[in-house]
Amino acid sequence: MPLLEIEDLHVEFPTQGSVLHAVEGVSLTLEEGEVLGIVGESGSGKSVAMMALMGLVADPGRVRARTLRFAGHDLLGLSDRARRRLVGKDMAMIFQEPTTSLNPCFTIGWQLVEALRLHSPLNQASAKKRAIELLEQVGIPAAHTRLDDYPHQMSGGMNQRVMIAMAISCNPRLLIADEPTTALDVTIQAQILDLLRNLQQERGMALVLITHNMGVVSEMAQRVAVMYAGQVMEQRPVAQL
Repeated sequence: MPLLEIEDLHVEFPTQGSVLHAVEGVSLTLEEGEVLGIVGESGSGKSVAMMALMGLVADPGRVRARTLRFAGHDLLGLSDRARRRLVGKDMAMIFQEPTTSLNPCFTIGWQLVEALRLHSPLNQASAKKRAIELLEQVGIPAAHTRLDDYPHQMSGGMNQRVMIAMAISCNPRLLIADEPTTALDVTIQAQILDLLRNLQQERGMALVLITHNMGVVSEMAQRVAVMYAGQVMEQRPVAQL
């Protein structure tokens, strides 16, 4: 059984007098440990489809699907509480703008510790120790000295590393990376992609990489889905496409 099964996914947003169909009939599967690239122009529905999977489409948006299943769980049939247990623990997502994904009012240490304690039985001291280990794993130097830093005290690349640390903190089986390097300069982009590749291989987690960049897909992914106007137009192994 695939880790992820999406069949005939629709995401709609009511507007004055009509309905905007952001995602129309998308079907995808993903195996354990597989890397899938999703490419398409801005507005093609890439991010919205994955946000629907994560339960992040807010009202008045509507999500429906024939199948939306992760690790055997029917996501549309789960209670809100059960869905929250999955999201953040077994499924995690990194967004394209790290400085807006982190709360500017709290230190990065506080935010990491809170995420850890929400999804695990760790006490405060153990969670703090684990937070330092995670920051070290994602390549933040002198990690123990950065826990009291606020997001504005760190560069965009460092903030994205913090977001990756938060995403992998509970060893997810699926990581979704939504344009994870868009807001970063070219040198930092390469470092973040190398980090994601290494973490995916070390942990054996499945990875969905949303991007405009076919070069990134050719380096990172095994299979690619091309989206246009809310639909998947083509799915192929990377080498064939």
